[in-house]
Amino acid sequence: MVWLWGVNLWVFLQSTVSYTKVFDLDQNHLTHKETWKCSTWMTIIVPTSMTAYLYLYSHGEVSLAASQPVLLYILVAVILIFPFDIFYLSSRYFFLRTLFRIALPLQPITFPDFFVADILTSMAKVFSDLERSVCRMVNRQVATIAWLEADSVCGSHSVAIPMCLVLPYLWRLLQCLRQYRDTKEKNCLFNALKYSTSVPVIFLSALKYHVLHEKWETLYRPLWLLSSVINSLYSFYWDITRDWDLSGFSRIFKFNKSSVVSNMFYGRQWIYFWVIGSNFVLRCSWTYKLSAHLRHNYLTVFAITLLEMLRRFQWIFFRVENEWNKITRSGVQLTEIPREEEKLLGSNIHDV
Repeated sequence: MVWLWGVNLWVFLQSTVSYTKVFDLDQNHLTHKETWKCSTWMTIIVPTSMTAYLYLYSHGEVSLAASQPVLLYILVAVILIFPFDIFYLSSRYFFLRTLFRIALPLQPITFPDFFVADILTSMAKVFSDLERSVCRMVNRQVATIAWLEADSVCGSHSVAIPMCLVLPYLWRLLQCLRQYRDTKEKNCLFNALKYSTSVPVIFLSALKYHVLHEKWETLYRPLWLLSSVINSLYSFYWDITRDWDLSGFSRIFKFNKSSVVSNMFYGRQWIYFWVIGSNFVLRCSWTYKLSAHLRHNYLTVFAITLLEMLRRFQWIFFRVENEWNKITRSGVQLTEIPREEEKLLGSNIHDV
């Protein structure tokens, strides 16, 4: 995901979209090259930890193997909160402040706040995996023969899994309510409703492990399917009409007016058809990830997670550009107001 974010920044740099103004970044922000440098270190450190785990476990060093994920988690936390001016201090603290504002939306919501929160909804599976990893570490079931027995504590039937899956959507829901309180715009409520539609998908799926099989087949499974369809279609509609401002797909067919279409993909009509079609398919498949009772095939889960990362990657282009278009349009309107007043004043003087 961080590698792809670097690609996003590189494409913005080649276009007329000023991402620094959209996110209100200072001069010390991470460029695409610095982002890729961070990605490189992450790509080195994480597989190294995994390799050390497998090597030590295969050679009978169970306790040392179990320490590898613990050390990795501690290393990440230490780097994030390291108080000295190394490892991109301002960017790390900007990220931590944003996470704090997301978790506790007690102040007016800025674009970086809900932008990062939207990305976190695509990483809901990461939250549930994080919980299971920490659970296994705490219960000392990382590298022992009791791994399978750990399902009784940290397994797929745990109530903590749907709680972690719903957390990013709950944060985004609270942000929308806070925005409505500040702006009184009804669109904020409709956006909040969109995130609330993920809650039935998550918890109805989890009910399979806590109700009788007949009850699940006759009542809860149809409700889960219905809520999945509603969530997928509503989310797809919101992406196209609100986040990307492609209402009625009208911008697709207006390539003779560069001010109407994308600054980044001007003249490339096929990109719009691709992004709309792929977004629809992947919005529907993402429901699979929110449903705990479908997550037994780890290869399928991994593939859908990877596809969701790619969907979010292309979503970022159009979402940031749409925000940039709003900024530029508001700037044009502000510059036009004095001219109109000048004309009005001139006509009044002439009448006098």
